[in-house]
Formats: sequence, structure tokens, C-alpha cells
Amino acid sequence: MNETNHSRVTEFVLLGLSNSQELQPFLFLIFSLLYLAILLGNFLIILTVTSDARLHTPMYFLLANLSFIDICVASFATPKMIADFLVERKTISFDACLAQIFFVHLFTGSEMVLLVSMAYDRYVAICKPLHYMTIMSRRVCIILVLISWLVGFIHTTSQLAFTVNLPFCGPNQVDSFFCDLPLVTKLACIDTYVVSLLIVADSGFLSMSSFLLLVVSYTVILITVRNRSSASMAKARSTLTAHITVVTLFFGPCIFIYVWPFSSYSVDKVLAVFYTIFTPILNPVIYTLRNKEVKAAMSKLKSRYLKPSQVSTVIRNVLFWETK
Repeated sequence: MNETNHSRVTEFVLLGLSNSQELQPFLFLIFSLLYLAILLGNFLIILTVTSDARLHTPMYFLLANLSFIDICVASFATPKMIADFLVERKTISFDACLAQIFFVHLFTGSEMVLLVSMAYDRYVAICKPLHYMTIMSRRVCIILVLISWLVGFIHTTSQLAFTVNLPFCGPNQVDSFFCDLPLVTKLACIDTYVVSLLIVADSGFLSMSSFLLLVVSYTVILITVRNRSSASMAKARSTLTAHITVVTLFFGPCIFIYVWPFSSYSVDKVLAVFYTIFTPILNPVIYTLRNKEVKAAMSKLKSRYLKPSQVSTVIRNVLFWETK
């Protein structure tokens, strides 16, 4: 790459999570295990929902789609971050950087709208139980998922439009483990104050509007649940607790980063790790630990595919090949 001030930047240098070389092997191990847990946990939910006929309901259809998006959110940057722990100079090409910006806003934007759809599903189930299956038909569920991806696509293309034509001719160090849009735009060779405001306004509008819709939805639902003190509402309260916890964990970091853009880079790093790593790994835990139907379906799946006789046969075969 040419180093003159008038040359076009062809790659960016990612500073990563830590400058300490001693920490790199430890971080490599930790985040490799976390990423593996994300893949296994979310794939397990998708497999459980698709394989058990009792879970072929709107709520679990949306939950399986949430798990798929969580896998996408965790995968757009985490594998590269893990690989970068093993190299001293962490670089990413200009096109790959734009791709990361595209996918992070596509997946997070889609997840925001999908969480709103899940709140609407709970609203109909609790506030209009007699009309639930009519309103939340399979066609409606598919439309809600498609709308979430469409909104995510529109959001990310609008964000990318602010960046793709910016001139990058000098600094190329991004103080993060992936190409975060606010950090990349600061490296442009022109004044990006207006562009930064437009980026924050775009992301802030989507984040805040989705969050406010969720607050209104869950407030109405909680009032309805409170007024109905029957035993049937106990299950609704448990489900609501899981949903509200997931919403808080996801929207907290996103709103802090984009609606409050004056935080320090070190804080942004922690929050970026939170919504790209910890939220996707916590979602399966939250939904399975508080959901008896999912736990029962997983037990059934385990007994079907992991019978003691099958496990012992696999172990014997492994030991046989090792001693051979």
C-alpha cells in the first residue's frame, strides 16, 4: 500500500481487543469456546423447533429465526477476530471492511425488527387468545420474518451509502476488532461531522423506534397479565421475562453506541463484544432455562439421537481406532 497522503487506502489495520501479546493466546481460547457455544446453542434451538411438532407454533417459529440471526450476528466478525489473535498485524481489505459494515447492520437491523415481531406475537397470544391462530397464521409469520430482513437490508444500504464514497487517503487504524461504521468514517480525509450525524440519526431512529414499540407492547401485555391472576398467566409471565431480558441485553449496547456516540473507544469495544458475542450466547440459555416446552423437546431429541447404547458404541469405536 502506498503511504503517501494522496494515495487511496486499500486496507485497514484493526487494533483488536488488546495490545498485549501475552493475552492473545488466552483470548483466542476464550472466544473460540464462546463462538463454538453460540453455534451449538443456536443450532440446537433451530433443530429442536424444526424436529418437534409441538413446537410448530408462531412463537417458536420466530424463536428459531432469532437463533439463525444470532448465528449471523456472531459470525460476521468473530471468526476473523479469533484468527487475528494468532497474528501480530491485524489487517482487513477495504472491500472486506465494507462487507463487515454491510452485514453487521443487516443482521442487527433485522434482529431489532424480529424482536418487535416477537413482542407482537406475545401481545396477540395474551391479549387476544381466541383469535391467536387466526391472526398469527403461518403466512403472517413468514411475512413478519421477511419484513425484518427487508428493513435490515434498507437500513444497511442507507448506512453503507454514507461510507462507500468517502475518500480514505491517510490514517487506516480502526480501534476495534471489526470495521465499526462510526470508527471507520472518522478515518476519512474530509470533515465527516454531517455524515456521522446522519449515521447516528439512521441507526438511532431504527433502534429507538423499535425499542419504543417494544416498551409499549410489553407494557400493555404486563398490564393485561397483571389483571388476570389465573394460573394460566404464570406461563405468560415466565415467557415475558425471557423476552424482556433478551430485548434489554440486545438494545442496551446498540442504543448506547449509536444514540450516545460520545462514549470512549474502550467502552465501545466492550459493548461491541457484548452484542456480537454475549447476546447470541445468552439468548439460547435464557429461552431454554425458562421454557419447559423447549427443555422437554430437547430431552426428547436427546433420547432419540443420543441413546446410551449408541453413545457407548461410539466411544468403543473411538477407543478401538485409537488403540489400533
